[in-house]
Amino acid sequence: MKLLDLCTRLLVTPRVGIFVALFASIVIGTGTVLAVSPDNAANGDDQHIVTIYDQGEKRVVLTRAQTVEATLAQAGISLATHDRVEPGLKTEYAAQNYTVNIYRAHPVTIIDGMKREQVLTPRTTAKDIAKEAGINVQDEDILKLEQATNVLADGMGTRLVIDRATPVNVVLYGAQSQMYTQADDIAGFLEEHDIVLAANDTISVGKQTAISKNMTIEIWRDGAQTATVEEEIAFSVRQVMAVDRPVGFREVQTPGVAGKKKVVYEIVREQGKEVSRKVIQEVVLSDPKEQVELVGNKGANPLTKSKGAHHFVDSKGVSHRETYYDLPMNVVMGACGGGEYTVREDGAKVDAEGYILIAANLGNYPRCSIVETSMGLGRVYDTGGFAVKHPHGFDLATDWTNGDGR
Repeated sequence: MKLLDLCTRLLVTPRVGIFVALFASIVIGTGTVLAVSPDNAANGDDQHIVTIYDQGEKRVVLTRAQTVEATLAQAGISLATHDRVEPGLKTEYAAQNYTVNIYRAHPVTIIDGMKREQVLTPRTTAKDIAKEAGINVQDEDILKLEQATNVLADGMGTRLVIDRATPVNVVLYGAQSQMYTQADDIAGFLEEHDIVLAANDTISVGKQTAISKNMTIEIWRDGAQTATVEEEIAFSVRQVMAVDRPVGFREVQTPGVAGKKKVVYEIVREQGKEVSRKVIQEVVLSDPKEQVELVGNKGANPLTKSKGAHHFVDSKGVSHRETYYDLPMNVVMGACGGGEYTVREDGAKVDAEGYILIAANLGNYPRCSIVETSMGLGRVYDTGGFAVKHPHGFDLATDWTNGDGR
């Protein structure tokens, strides 16, 4: 058992409360401090263990405080105006263990062409710094963070240098749009944007022509009827599990943004009707931005070995008959990208992302789809004979009978 875990257990044990109350803090390893309030040492029933990361230092605080703000105050940690804390200061604790990250503001000089601006920001990536400063950047712009070397011009700290892409007007098979490029010539522009010219395509300027601001580049296809359509590119969704939120809870932390692309179709018509359509060119105008969601993973009235089977109603009102089985699951792991599974503390077998391995009717719940169960979120890896009689039933993989982790 690690020393930090041992001390933490001692702290929440009433019988040794008098002993630990003698100490204001105990240093556990390099950069880790376990802070204890004497008022909190006697009884651990309503206390929270909060791990605070602040500029490379890790502090573990045992507290009865109910918010992040109150915990930082108890630990004697002060914040500057532009510092950022995750989760937010007003966050109320809903579980025993929490992690708090403090991002300290630092000076950054933003150099955008002839413009210079100095800001204080807790952000660490170039795009986040620019966004917080209200600076609009294109996907083709190059943003570079570097240490400031000229103290008189840039002050102490970091420089964010923005190398702007050149805007050009593109007429692609009759459809006009503005695009951006870091290329020096037309050949480089075509390669940068994955524009491949067919044998019967014509371009208005030579491939060795130098790129200039707001120049016009036209591309045609002789003898073909084309249509240009601007379409959306769906954004991906990344879900972060919250063990202190019930199954069915969902909160969008970072909204996704659909990308855009220009698609050129070659269309064949006969007697005034479209008989075929194929894509002859596709150009991405803007990339989609990932959506991040917080989803609940705390079970309610969970299935147990003693119950054997019971019914669970999900957040959409669908009733599922739940049972469990205990078999080696390695044979089905390849269905959703491979990897190994582990056994959770409550006996559920889970994949690398924490989803319970589920067998279900694949007609209603395709392989790799995410489902709600009484024990938390699951992912469908398998099916079985039960699925015919119970099309909405779930069989949860557990280690309850063999106890061997298989």
